[in-house]
Amino acid sequence: MLGVLLMAGLLFQASPSTQETKPAAVQATPTPSRDADSDPAALLKVKRIFVDSFGDDATSKELQSMIVSALVATSQLKVTENRERADAILKGVAIEKTSQELHAYSEGTAVGGRNGAAAIKDSSANTETVQEAKIAVRLVDPNGDVIWTSTQESKGAKYKGSGADAADKCVKQLLRDIERLKNNSAPPSTPSTPAARPN
Repeated sequence: MLGVLLMAGLLFQASPSTQETKPAAVQATPTPSRDADSDPAALLKVKRIFVDSFGDDATSKELQSMIVSALVATSQLKVTENRERADAILKGVAIEKTSQELHAYSEGTAVGGRNGAAAIKDSSANTETVQEAKIAVRLVDPNGDVIWTSTQESKGAKYKGSGADAADKCVKQLLRDIERLKNNSAPPSTPSTPAARPN
């Protein structure tokens, strides 16, 4: 009798688990769109970009405009004002701030003798204005999936301000990543001369 009860208990435990595995097997079937979304080569399909608003404040609008200018300056990508025609949408957040840095210098010399000591002190201070910009961007495909991201910051370059420099860095990083993907997906080159056979 105890054996029969144990068998019945095992059967009850086994039957729900077999029912649970069926839905799991259905869920495990991959959908084609999910496979396409995880494809890093999706970035290679991007030829036309719509640059979305970075924000309503003057700084955000200015840095967004700098990103557009940097993209237009490249010959590899087109910028469109028509969101529906774009292969991808560039979204971002930009911050630009100005701060004051105080630099103080102090130098002193002491001369001592029998009649007493004399001290000469020289000090100076100056204030330097420092501009910093930080841009975080992401490229999103028409389905809303993020296919590329970058964050760049700058305190300014030799001939341009911090905002223009950070925008330029973002676009250069995008082009570098596209070029790297192109090189990785290129078929290996075959040697023009046949390899010598070992004797």
